[in-house]
Amino acid sequence: MKELKLEAKTENLQDVLDFIDGALESVDCPMKIQMQIDVAVEEMYVNVAHYAYAPETGEVTITIDVESTPGKAVITLTDRGVPFDPTAKEDPDVTLSAAERQIGGLGIYMVKKSMDSLEYAYENDSNIVTLTKTL
Repeated sequence: MKELKLEAKTENLQDVLDFIDGALESVDCPMKIQMQIDVAVEEMYVNVAHYAYAPETGEVTITIDVESTPGKAVITLTDRGVPFDPTAKEDPDVTLSAAERQIGGLGIYMVKKSMDSLEYAYENDSNIVTLTKTL
């Protein structure tokens, strides 16, 4: 398992993606799956950067494990910001036109659809979001 700790700021997004991509490339992850994981990680990370500590900033820890369970990537984002459970967010009605839909929620919906699982826990004053994807 590999771990990255950094300040939850949008300016650090590329460092997060480089970290994730390095781990995925080390196990020859197919590019299509790597792109799906990147989009999901970006969505979850940017949510932390924008909302977890607002208006201040704080630390986020990102781990990726591609070795313990061969053929799977398990990515965890942990922050000590405001509690927020993305799994509780109601899915948007994608049958409506863009003009008719409420603003927000589409990113989390895309994560739910593109990952094998999206899990949330609040433990020890921390938000823990876990993304799992079969490689």
